[in-house]
Amino acid sequence: MSRRSLRQDKIAKVYDAEILPVWTGRFARLLLRNVHVPPKAMVLEVGCGTGHVALELARKMDQQSRVIALESSSPLLDVAREKAGDLSGRRIFFRTEHLTGKLSFAEGVYDVACSNLGLEDLEVPRQEALAELVRVTKPGGQVLVTMPMEGSWGEFLDIYREVLIKHDLDEILGHLEDYALRFPSPQEAIATAQAVGLRDVSLDVDEFRLLFRSAREFFFAPVIEYGPLRTWKRLAGKGQVMQDIFWYIKEAIDAYFGGTSFSVTVLAACLHGTKPLEDDDGVGIDISGDDVSGFDVIEELSGLHEVDEASVVEEVDLGENYDDDEGDEEITDTMETAEEERITSPNRKKLSKNHGFLSRGVVATVQDDLGALVTENLRDGASIDSRDDEIDDDAPTMQPQMSPIGRRSDGDD
Repeated sequence: MSRRSLRQDKIAKVYDAEILPVWTGRFARLLLRNVHVPPKAMVLEVGCGTGHVALELARKMDQQSRVIALESSSPLLDVAREKAGDLSGRRIFFRTEHLTGKLSFAEGVYDVACSNLGLEDLEVPRQEALAELVRVTKPGGQVLVTMPMEGSWGEFLDIYREVLIKHDLDEILGHLEDYALRFPSPQEAIATAQAVGLRDVSLDVDEFRLLFRSAREFFFAPVIEYGPLRTWKRLAGKGQVMQDIFWYIKEAIDAYFGGTSFSVTVLAACLHGTKPLEDDDGVGIDISGDDVSGFDVIEELSGLHEVDEASVVEEVDLGENYDDDEGDEEITDTMETAEEERITSPNRKKLSKNHGFLSRGVVATVQDDLGALVTENLRDGASIDSRDDEIDDDAPTMQPQMSPIGRRSDGDD
């Protein structure tokens, strides 16, 4: 079992209040409206977090169905088990598992295999991780994964790119461009699903925006601080150069968006398809490996869901200055920050290799790699406003010091 870190405990403490409503929950809605759970189903969720999707699936299932929910973070699983109550160990089986390689299940065990953003945190390529979900799914079963698509975080990445170009940081710029390529286009996502053997592949997409009143609010909102910020910082390296880059990004955001909101676009997608009963040549699929039924898995896990009742998530002061277990460098001194994440104008799109489109509000078309026109449906209507706190205007800001990009002449723009 992995050592609990202060960072993991902090994430678990704020996850359901600060991250789930504006981020994970948005992707989960896509997954839940596309999943089809048959009677007496065995369902696998990889990367269950605090159990939101697993609990919603349990509400959709009959009494004979079961969910096996995997998560690498013990603090998040503590929250999930507490939320599940009596369902934990009866209809939902939570299991700590390092999600870095092959899943510890035989082939063809599950009627549904899904992951809500879980594949994004794995070290293996997305196609390899998706292939593992397909492997453990029964022929005829459904596979669903959610992911951010090409164009997500675009406003921030444009400013990041501008700073790197201005200061001739070509190597870091290359890292940034490689990072941007991690977000697939619709055609790439569908092609990946087809490459691992899925059929009837579709891509359901929602576009939404996160609004921030300042750069400081952006960087210290939990959805950013405990989400992509660590990766963004690693792209810039370590030490003063990284500090300076993010100071210039902060200054650019406040200069461009001062007096208004910094709006960041996210394209949330659910990729889903069916594992075929027969391969392309019409030959039945050979389910190799151990003969393990779904309810044999339940027997195996039935003793693993129990936890020490005295184990609780540590109370952590989020204003405390700290270094997490990997020595991640802070952009500046940790401070009390306000947060306003409003999600507006969600745009829904449906992309499919084989069929149709959604009605209502058709505004654009794209052409997939097979040359077929696919209709995009936009404007799904709702908005969500979260809390509106005070900003501490006296909080410290980042200042560049003596790195090569920090030494600028007064005549520089």
